[in-house]
Amino acid sequence: MYQQLTNRLRAALARHIREKYGVELPVVLERPPKIEMGEAASPVCFELAKRQKRAPRQIAQEIAASFGKIEGVARVEVAGGGYLNAFFDRGAFWAAALKEAAGGAAEHKPEKIIVEHTSINPNKAAHIGHVRNAALGDTMARTLRHAGYNVQVQNYIDNTGVQVADVVIGFVHMEKRTPVSVKMLATEPRFDYYCWDLYAKVTQFFAEDKARAAALRGETLRAIEEDRGEGAEVAQAVADAVVSCHLRTMARLGIAYELLARESEILHLKFWDAAFAKLKESGAIQLVASGKMAGCWVMPWKEEEKEVKEEKEIKEKDQAEEDENTQDKIIVRSNGTVTYVGKDIAYQLWKFGLLGKDFHYRKWPNVPEGQIVWATTSGKNDPAAPHFGEAASKVYNVIDSRQAYLQDVVAEGLRRLGHAKEAERSIHLSYEIVALTPHCAAEMGYELSPEEAKKPYVEVSGRKGLGVKADDLLDKLEAATLTEVRQRHPDMRAAEQNRTAHAIAVGALRFFLLKFTRNAIIAFDFKDALSFEGETGPYCQYAVVRIRGIRRKGTEAAATTAEVKQKTAASLLTGSEGNGLWELLLLAGSLDSAIDAVIGAQEPAFLAKYAFQLAQAFNNFYHKHHILSEADEQKRAFLLGMAELVEAQLVRALSLLGIEAPEKM
Repeated sequence: MYQQLTNRLRAALARHIREKYGVELPVVLERPPKIEMGEAASPVCFELAKRQKRAPRQIAQEIAASFGKIEGVARVEVAGGGYLNAFFDRGAFWAAALKEAAGGAAEHKPEKIIVEHTSINPNKAAHIGHVRNAALGDTMARTLRHAGYNVQVQNYIDNTGVQVADVVIGFVHMEKRTPVSVKMLATEPRFDYYCWDLYAKVTQFFAEDKARAAALRGETLRAIEEDRGEGAEVAQAVADAVVSCHLRTMARLGIAYELLARESEILHLKFWDAAFAKLKESGAIQLVASGKMAGCWVMPWKEEEKEVKEEKEIKEKDQAEEDENTQDKIIVRSNGTVTYVGKDIAYQLWKFGLLGKDFHYRKWPNVPEGQIVWATTSGKNDPAAPHFGEAASKVYNVIDSRQAYLQDVVAEGLRRLGHAKEAERSIHLSYEIVALTPHCAAEMGYELSPEEAKKPYVEVSGRKGLGVKADDLLDKLEAATLTEVRQRHPDMRAAEQNRTAHAIAVGALRFFLLKFTRNAIIAFDFKDALSFEGETGPYCQYAVVRIRGIRRKGTEAAATTAEVKQKTAASLLTGSEGNGLWELLLLAGSLDSAIDAVIGAQEPAFLAKYAFQLAQAFNNFYHKHHILSEADEQKRAFLLGMAELVEAQLVRALSLLGIEAPEKM
């Protein structure tokens, strides 16, 4: 409601200035530092004063005197040297906030938006860093949908890349397994764990002989890309089984996908061939004739800062990664295999409907209960598949910040093909790593050196097998919350205890990963995440549980809330006590503003901050007002109505964060 009202005020001010002074000015609105100064303030008169060569306060007084009535705004006053401060109609805001809370998502918008997230290499189990990616992407998708956009969630499956090739080498060359034995092993429920350990062994195997690594990788990659031989057969079995494990893991966190876009189809359906032809024809890429990159197709960069950034990123990569990515601008290697950035360019062109081709689709066979997930295929197209190939107006790629340069290359590829608008709308939703506190690492069974134990956080590495697997993390969180739930509610049925523990564990993890801004490195700690106090998921969930407890005791709430008339509410929202109630109401009615901030800044942390602030404000309200014992019937109804409004908005905010509020905690 707050955003709707400020948008109305901003538009009216801009129109009034244009009509009165003949000037087009952007109108900025800010929240005053104190509620006594109003709910929105604009410094627009200071800019207008420069144009008019007059005092800002004098212009502000003119505007305040001539400004017409705006629905929802009680008055506009002049403050300071020339601010225009707007005071909302509190009774009208109460009525509008109740109506908004009872409604659903915003009006449908025709634009299609693709959110690609998770995109884990299908060669090992998901870890906590992947969960941050998925939680960010899922929350952005939920928020955009709530804002009315047509959102399509995609999960890119790099099933022809180096990481899969490494695991294939582990099975075929180290363990001497046949495709049949790998397929049998792949039916095990924790096959992804087996691959996790094998991947670490392969890394060590390669470290012992780098020449062997290069030869085996090149040979295996070609076999996978060309879909021939045992290597390709094992790669498909490994990737498909691991993807199904990932889907089960993410389903535990309430995360699902509409499309699994597999890299193999970019090759087999000639997506890359089409993109390659366009890139060559436009001159976007060039064939290197001599030197270190002889025989490679590259996208040359002339900007010095790109070279500096490239050199810096190369130094940060370990040796195994360096073999693959020493020159990030390579699109096609000298042996003819395509780098993943090349395939990403083809994929991005398809997302925007610029490739002139479409995938074939089939339902993914091994999905969590209740889900329908489609996947690209080189086989027969299922005519019942949704129309995934429709061009997107905007694309969010959720990929960690270490891949920033590669995302720049993808966008530059679009620009050089003449698609500047689409390049601009290719949004890299980047984020920093998730590490562990030394205490958390010790809890997970890792042996730390004395030096590591003194650090603020311990970095993890999938290549080295060091990290927290997502399922292990969830298992540990659920076990801890289940113990707490059983102690608090010994008479609760076992099934309900498990559901409650699961909701708290997921809420704790998702909130912990979302409350930090994307550019912050997260040091995960069990104690911090599971706390019922402070800025945590359980704290927000408990505020909802508390409100539901009030409602159960005050059974008249549903009947009386509707009877609290606008005029009555306005009278209760005046004076010193009324100002406190008004601040809670204003915050409860500001969910739309938080959502707008999330989308505008591409920062889900704003929504987590809003949820925490609302929960905190309600708890202060709860301790200050004796809701159920209030003698005044109208005031009691209003206080109950306020609690219900907070519940509705808090439940919705938590839902957008992918968090469920249980009935009891």
